[in-house]
Amino acid sequence: MATVKPFRGYRPQPDQVKQIASPPYDVLDSEEARVMARGNEISFLHVNKSEIDLPPDTDPYSPLVYETAAANLRRLIDQGHLRRDPRPCFYLYRQKMGDHVQTGVLAAVSVAEYDADLIKKHEHTRKDKEDDRTRHTDICNANVGPVFLTYRADPQIDEIIARCQQSRPDFDFVADDGIGHTLWVVDDPATLAALQQAFIRIPALYVADGHHRSASAARVGRERREKNPRHTGREAYNYFMAVVFPDNQLKILDYNRVVKDLHGLTPAAFLERLREKFAVEPAAAPAPQRLHDIGLYLEGRWYTMTAKPGTYPAADPVKSLDVEILSANVLAPLLGIVDLRTDKRINFVGGIRGTRELERLVDGGKYAAAFAMHPVTVDQLMAIADAGRIMPPKSTWFEPKLRSGIVVRIIEED
Repeated sequence: MATVKPFRGYRPQPDQVKQIASPPYDVLDSEEARVMARGNEISFLHVNKSEIDLPPDTDPYSPLVYETAAANLRRLIDQGHLRRDPRPCFYLYRQKMGDHVQTGVLAAVSVAEYDADLIKKHEHTRKDKEDDRTRHTDICNANVGPVFLTYRADPQIDEIIARCQQSRPDFDFVADDGIGHTLWVVDDPATLAALQQAFIRIPALYVADGHHRSASAARVGRERREKNPRHTGREAYNYFMAVVFPDNQLKILDYNRVVKDLHGLTPAAFLERLREKFAVEPAAAPAPQRLHDIGLYLEGRWYTMTAKPGTYPAADPVKSLDVEILSANVLAPLLGIVDLRTDKRINFVGGIRGTRELERLVDGGKYAAAFAMHPVTVDQLMAIADAGRIMPPKSTWFEPKLRSGIVVRIIEED
């Protein structure tokens, strides 16, 4: 089953939502956030990247950073920029990027189901990042940015969502990056009950994007439960905020790799070694057009590397991923790159930047070669999560990103 729970969110006024809503905390570095928020005192970056209000040499994990975030959130509420809905609500959140449209239900989901793996994961978290978001959530006493979840699409849920979208939206704006964000507040008791009942039939939810946010929110819930001798299971800390999208609406982009050197090989020797495991041909287009094709940019030319049969275990949901085929057959044995999390000779480029960014990095001399990956499919992601397996680092790049500050959930006030 999947439990979704309405809650009383804090929202901007329609005429301020574009000014308040911000990218999520993990897609900007501190300096980028500082520039983006300059001159905008109500940008939600003052909450989810609060170090921008402190001296540039401030430790990003300093207690002062979290205390500043909490104070800035309270200021937005006290000054009326964020106002609490009078009744528990679900929120329908639609995003539009070019021709792509996705609509999800913004709700509170269960920590207990997360812990029981009814909310399934496909990535490990890093302790430092999880610790950071745990402190931020705990000190702010809020879920300030939603986790991105998915589920196998259900016609009954589709019908309820479509019916709700026939009404006038409460928010509808286009952010500076051209992505449209639309929100409907759903507070009709019959519709709330219908959505909750429809989701009970969904066997599992899946973390698509936001593993650190979900892990930290669940951790805050566990820690508060342990400190509460009168715990009942109904407390607000037993839930965290998420947007739940049907799987057939998701858009996963490629997550590409650039390497700084060829580990002592000349380009000609590197190509020759690649041909032991791949068919290597000049590319008709930079981006690979099918699974198990990998684009290679080397010395100003694009090649297509097609993995030869038998060079990977096709039945294994993890080892048959293109990113894992590349690691097992190229990065580790030929380039000596074994740990993608720590090796400084490799970097990762989200597909939103396109293949021209790969060309720029290599042509500029900073990197020796680039690998353009075919996007992981949602079916692959779910199969790995269903098997209790973990994807290699930097396997998926979801777009569009969820904006922070559109709805905020104060943990003790459901």
